[in-house]
Formats: sequence, structure tokens, C-alpha cells
Amino acid sequence: MPFSARDVIPLSQARANLSELADQVKAGAEKIITKNGESYVAIVDAQRLDYYHQLERERIHLLLIEDASKGLADVSAGKVKDARGVLSAIKRRRTTKPD
Repeated sequence: MPFSARDVIPLSQARANLSELADQVKAGAEKIITKNGESYVAIVDAQRLDYYHQLERERIHLLLIEDASKGLADVSAGKVKDARGVLSAIKRRRTTKPD
């Protein structure tokens, strides 16, 4: 959803018109509140916020699936190391690190 100049509001104006802003947001607008001329917070409809959170969870799940697929491809290609050997090497490096 594109923003217009009417959607960017100073904090002082938002305080004075919160009820009106809430009605506009409930009707579909999104508002950016500024403080000292900088973006500060946004006002969005609660259902839309839930939707944004759902999209973020789905994005995280897709990234996890992608990482798992890459890991399985590495296993299929034989690009694996023994976990005990790797952990032992890490422990050895930690104990021999110069201060």
C-alpha cells in the first residue's frame, strides 16, 4: 500500500487526533508517526498486523526448509564431517588460543 503525505503525521498531531487516526487506520489506511522529523512508529490495523506476523513466520519457515534442503544436498554429495571429530578440533583450538 503506497503512502501519501497525509499518512505521515507528527507525534503532537497524532496525540491530538488519535481517535480520528484510529478510524482511518481501521478503514484501511496505515499511518507513520514522526518524532523530531524522523519516523518513530506506525499505526496499522490489528488484523493487518497479525497478517504481517503470519507472513514473517512463513518466511522464517521457508528459510529453514531451504537450509534443510541444502544440508540434505550436502549429505547426498558426501560433504559431511564426523561431529565428534569437529567438536574435538574446536575444543583443541580453544585451549591452544594465545591470550
